[in-house]
Amino acid sequence: MNADVQGQVALVLHAHLPYVRHPEHARFYEETWLFEAITECYLPLAWKMEAWSADRLPWRLSLTVSPTLAEMLGDALLAGRYREHLESLLELGRKELDRTALDPALRPLAEQAVGRLRCCHSLPNPGRWLLDQFRCHQDAGNLEILGCAATHALLPLLVSEPASIRAQLAAGSATYRRWFGRSPRGFWLPECGWVPELEAPLIEAGMEWVVLETHGITQGTPTPHASIFRPIRTPGGLLAVGRDPASARQVWSRSSGYPGDPRYREFHRDLGHDAEWAYVGPHLPTGRRTFTGFKYHRITGTDVPAQAKQIYDRAGALEAVASHAEHFVSERLRIGREAGAILGRTPLMVAPYDAELFGHWWHEGPEFLDEVVRRMAAPGSGLEAVLPGSFSRSEPALSLPAASSWGEGGHFGVWLDESNVGMQSPLRRAGATMQALADRFLGGPLSGVQDRALRQAGRELLLAQASDWPFLVKMQTAGDYPELRFRAHLERFHQLAARLKSESGDEAALVQLVDDLEYRSPLFAELDWRVWRSRPE
Repeated sequence: MNADVQGQVALVLHAHLPYVRHPEHARFYEETWLFEAITECYLPLAWKMEAWSADRLPWRLSLTVSPTLAEMLGDALLAGRYREHLESLLELGRKELDRTALDPALRPLAEQAVGRLRCCHSLPNPGRWLLDQFRCHQDAGNLEILGCAATHALLPLLVSEPASIRAQLAAGSATYRRWFGRSPRGFWLPECGWVPELEAPLIEAGMEWVVLETHGITQGTPTPHASIFRPIRTPGGLLAVGRDPASARQVWSRSSGYPGDPRYREFHRDLGHDAEWAYVGPHLPTGRRTFTGFKYHRITGTDVPAQAKQIYDRAGALEAVASHAEHFVSERLRIGREAGAILGRTPLMVAPYDAELFGHWWHEGPEFLDEVVRRMAAPGSGLEAVLPGSFSRSEPALSLPAASSWGEGGHFGVWLDESNVGMQSPLRRAGATMQALADRFLGGPLSGVQDRALRQAGRELLLAQASDWPFLVKMQTAGDYPELRFRAHLERFHQLAARLKSESGDEAALVQLVDDLEYRSPLFAELDWRVWRSRPE
């Protein structure tokens, strides 16, 4: 390491979406969650990575691609639907170019939106391209892709079900190997959810390091001397790094976070909500008003009504990007100097964020990351971009982290709220049933359709365990969809279990059921139902 380095910075982006795929419908509204994220976040980030490598910058970035997201990016049906989505928006874009032709303020914004859509459309299969790009950057040593639980289950809620934790880890790792050609070393704990009981299964699954919320480190036993500014090592040898709270506030704070600057583009003001239905309706899925990506206004002010928002000024927004990136880097340097003087060694500052913030919620987010990476890479910056997985597992101080998450309140209350706590008991019962099925069929005679049914039952249970469903129920941002999805997966699981347990079952009916459910949810092709057995090898 360069002696002039006064601080190490680990940027960690967590890219995740719940598994939303509905082949039984011609168009499905919630599938646009994926399409918007590809267009506005994942592709812009990948293009920045391309540029950093082309410019031979010493860039380092950690990125989670959750197993459900990877499976959707690699899915042929969703790839075709994404292309149809782009073509519909390009039709809207041609109309917008005509409508704004004589408007000097709106025309450049319409051209920018259409230009991005055309770039996305120029890729034959953007999802597969993204997976390939991430893999190449990892192979080159610039990017480290983190593993994750198969369906982003909040693992601390599963500690009474070791078999379910094993299944979440095993299916997630198998999916990682399928798309990235190796096993994961780093692991993103869904919702940063940690309890000490997770140490052993993570190590057994081959994981070497995790990211924790700040208080998971600072309240560890014993209290780490370096606080969150150096990695710690758990008694079993798992490396853990803690979130830098200052970097979190600068981006996430509602009152002072960068994305709230009045010069940035307003997320909520969108043509899909503003235009007359006859004009925009043909380009929106399932007949519902939603976002199109054609946004012409800036935030202006948090207390400014939507209809009073001012027209977006791209040049002014990029000035804000430069200012905020300079502030972010200078603050890392200042904190690095101060912490280094106390520690007597170079401090590590870990800055983890949801990837979807950059480009989707915060339109200028990719430009901000670009500025930060380039400023840190400049000679004499005093900062070094690092990967948490590059630290030796023998060097950090010994400490057992405390229970924690990055949810509201710092623990698990978001997922155990009165609005969603009723989801947990049915999941416990289903987990016990799955373990009993695995024990029953292990080593005995097994038909082909029974093997398929057991694997599909495992998929349905994993999907029901996703942390997204209780989170969305609590936030009330997706209507009744998360509750319906949760109930549907449990119902399908119990249908399969009932037929598997039946002594005089109708094999034809079982084949028909399995065919239908595999068609709806064909993810995790390598899933092994035996991982649910009560006595693992």
